[in-house]
Amino acid sequence: MTTPKAAAIYARISLDHEDLGKGVDRQVADCKKLAKQLGWTVAHHYVDNNISAYSGKRRPEYEQMLADMELGAVDAVLCYNLDRLTRQPREFERFNDIAIAAGITDVRFVTGGMDFGTDDGLFIGRIQAAAAAQASAATSRRIKRKNEERAAEGKPHGGSTRPYGFEADRVTHNKAEAKIIRQLAARYLAGESLGSLTSWLQDQHVPTVTGKKWRTHTVRQVISSPRVAGLRDHRGEIVRRGVWKPIISQADRDRILAMYETKKTSGRRPPRRYLLSGLLRCSLCDHTLYAAAREGTRRYVCSSGPDHGGCGKITVVAAPLDQLIADAVLYRLDSPELADALAGQARKDEDTAALLDEVSADREQLEELAAAHGNRAISMPEWMAARKPIDDRLRANERRLRQATNTGQLASLQGQGDELRRQWGTLNLDRQVAIVKAVLDHVIITPGTPGARSFDRHRAHPQWRC
Repeated sequence: MTTPKAAAIYARISLDHEDLGKGVDRQVADCKKLAKQLGWTVAHHYVDNNISAYSGKRRPEYEQMLADMELGAVDAVLCYNLDRLTRQPREFERFNDIAIAAGITDVRFVTGGMDFGTDDGLFIGRIQAAAAAQASAATSRRIKRKNEERAAEGKPHGGSTRPYGFEADRVTHNKAEAKIIRQLAARYLAGESLGSLTSWLQDQHVPTVTGKKWRTHTVRQVISSPRVAGLRDHRGEIVRRGVWKPIISQADRDRILAMYETKKTSGRRPPRRYLLSGLLRCSLCDHTLYAAAREGTRRYVCSSGPDHGGCGKITVVAAPLDQLIADAVLYRLDSPELADALAGQARKDEDTAALLDEVSADREQLEELAAAHGNRAISMPEWMAARKPIDDRLRANERRLRQATNTGQLASLQGQGDELRRQWGTLNLDRQVAIVKAVLDHVIITPGTPGARSFDRHRAHPQWRC
């Protein structure tokens, strides 16, 4: 048997409370020791820390290892134990299918127990995968029951990250953070926006629990959490009062929730006032320009505020830009360029119909292959070999279909530029926006000339849909 030249080590742990990776580091060290004993060369490490193999949650490093196995970049696998690799029978079979298709028979475990290169080894592996799944299911039931019991007793949630405002025991207040929460709640109830509060936190360099930047949705979660009002929730329902003291009153939390709902449903959210909202991009940083008003003048700005992340270096007055782009859109509706583009798109639509036929045929062929394998008319290696080119072709055609453009609305507007120009002032803003969006993908806005008092039309660079 040839000695592997590019063995992979896979390590995983379901729950790392301190998120330090010590558990997976020990697994990797033990696998390296085994590789040395076997005389194998280790080429890659794949580590998924703090991720369950039973929950179905995606494991990025595990998926990368499988992809490398398929590409031939890996010719052997080392793992501490089978339950680190998988805790689901169906996942075990998927791993085995990929290993067979890639010609990989060298799969070893520090704890021993099986040899994937033999029928007996696979039989043992299947039994162990089933046993691991059963053990995980039993553990899951115990955890759910324990969580229900803790909720009924008003005890706090578990988890690896402490909630903002509390110490690691989730009961004791973090005095500095609790003070911040009270300030946020009071200022929001006084009418200050979430965006303003988020900017204040960032400007004051107030740290989050994880060290990440504050975002408006994070601020909202903090001040509206049942926990900060001393309430214990379970699966979205308030169960009872918690065993900890509240940071803000339940009445204040109720008022905060009511304000959220009012802003969402009462019409306090201002109606659309800008024709090009969401359609303008900064030429310097490629971020979307946002509508804003300053000293009574409507503008589009590249905002550097929270949640926007722009450069803050471009501003353009809205009225002349709106008029310029509206005129350009209406002109393009009557232009020969649009007619030519639509003719080309019609040919693409014919191609799309052919693509749909190909996708349908490939899916039917995959179903036939699966049935043949299920009836034992073909072996697993034969099925894998036959499936791969069909899968590759199917994925490529599905990507092409997703990129296809529906031009029905645009075709219905073609040639109506003059008529729409006469009606433009009587159309409501939503209708105007729909017409613009049918023709225009976005507009790139370049910097203005310092000191200029009038709008420079050359700053706008329309990017047409068709």
